[in-house]
Amino acid sequence: MAFPRNLLNEREELVLDLRPHWFFLAKQALALFVAVVFGIAVLAALDSGSAKSVLSIVAGIAVVGTLAWFVWTYLVWNTTMFVLTSDRIVTRRGVLSKQGVEIPLERVNTVFFKQSVFERMLGSGDLAIESAGERGTESFSNIRKPSIVQKEIYVQMEHNENRKFDRINPAPAAAAAATDPTAVQGGAQSIPEQIEKLAELHQRGVLSDAEYQRKKAELLDRM
Repeated sequence: MAFPRNLLNEREELVLDLRPHWFFLAKQALALFVAVVFGIAVLAALDSGSAKSVLSIVAGIAVVGTLAWFVWTYLVWNTTMFVLTSDRIVTRRGVLSKQGVEIPLERVNTVFFKQSVFERMLGSGDLAIESAGERGTESFSNIRKPSIVQKEIYVQMEHNENRKFDRINPAPAAAAAATDPTAVQGGAQSIPEQIEKLAELHQRGVLSDAEYQRKKAELLDRM
């Protein structure tokens, strides 16, 4: 289930819309697999008789029970979301009842992530966000590629700060954009990030080859 676009504010952009890592379903999937294998083994190994009837009933109950457990867990997985937008971090969870948390990016102080060796192999981990809100720290488990999510949160926090500055000082931002298309984006960025932005503008045809090489050389001289 995707995050509803009608819940986005005006000019708010959706950056990440994540479900928990597939390992969230691993325990239930394994239990269902074992139950199905047990049921097949009972039907194939035993002759007709009371023992087979009893074991068949047990196997049937096991299959139905583990299937119900798997389906319920899948519904929980499908309705649990971690969303990053250009303005905030949003979480939603709940199949029947719903609960969620929203953290404005300007209130985020620090983002932590933690992965065990096994989680690193799977690309899963835990994320903790320390904010200036009443809750203090919010923790999220089974996040896909938490180190990349952490980096993207900081990127969006920086962009959010730049937009706030531009709204407060529109005249300098407009003047910078008129003279240099990379000035607004690059003002608060490191030199490698500015060079990366230059390359993107060059690929899009905003900058000519000569302009790209000249501006790149100027940035390299400042390092």
